[in-house]
Amino acid sequence: MRNIVNISLPPELDKVVVDAVKKGKFATKSEFFRMLVRLWEEGKLVEDIERSLRELKSGKGKLLRSLADLRS
Repeated sequence: MRNIVNISLPPELDKVVVDAVKKGKFATKSEFFRMLVRLWEEGKLVEDIERSLRELKSGKGKLLRSLADLRS
């Protein structure tokens, strides 16, 4: 089931979305915004990975080599 979300855009941002749909990059305005949400989620994942790598490099993290390492 999908939820409906209504947003308000200034004319210049709406034009960006409309142009992207007209150029065939997206089938609908909804597809455009779904792509934005996916990119935002990917960005959060990248931030989490980068933070974990910094923790490992600073000695604050623990490198897990197997699922058994989760228990120790």
